[in-house]
Amino acid sequence: MPRATRRRSAAAERHADTVRLVLFEARPAGLAFGQLVRSSELSPSQARAGLACLRDTIAERGWPPLIWTRPDGYRFCSDPHELQAYEVAVIREKLTEIRRFITSVVAPHTVLQPKGRWIRHLHTQLNSVESTLDVIADYVDA
Repeated sequence: MPRATRRRSAAAERHADTVRLVLFEARPAGLAFGQLVRSSELSPSQARAGLACLRDTIAERGWPPLIWTRPDGYRFCSDPHELQAYEVAVIREKLTEIRRFITSVVAPHTVLQPKGRWIRHLHTQLNSVESTLDVIADYVDA
C-alpha cells in the first residue's frame, strides 16, 4: 500500500505532468526510457514514479493509453490494432511470469505440503488464471 500512496504524492503528480508534457512534445514518436529521463530532466526513479502516476491519471481521466514498445519506447496510442498487439504482448509476459511462479514455487510447495488448505487453494486459483491468460494470449483477431 505505501507504494500507491507514494505514487500519488504531490511530487509524483508533478513528475507525471512533466512526463506527459515531454511525451506530448515527442508525439507521434515515442521515447525510450533514457530519452524520457534526459528530456524531462528527471532522475530515473522520478521518471518511473511519474510514469506510474501518469498511468493512474490516464485511467481516471479516460485519456488515450500509454504503451511501451521496443522500437518506439513510451508513447500515447489510440490505434485499436496497436493497442490489441500491446495488450496481447503484456498478457503473454504475465502468463510466462505466472507459469514460472507455479512451476518454481507453488508446485514444490504443494509437494512439501500436499494437504495444506492454503497451497491447494492457491494452486487451483493460479491454474485458473493461467488458463484464462493462455486463452487471451492465443487470441488472434479473425
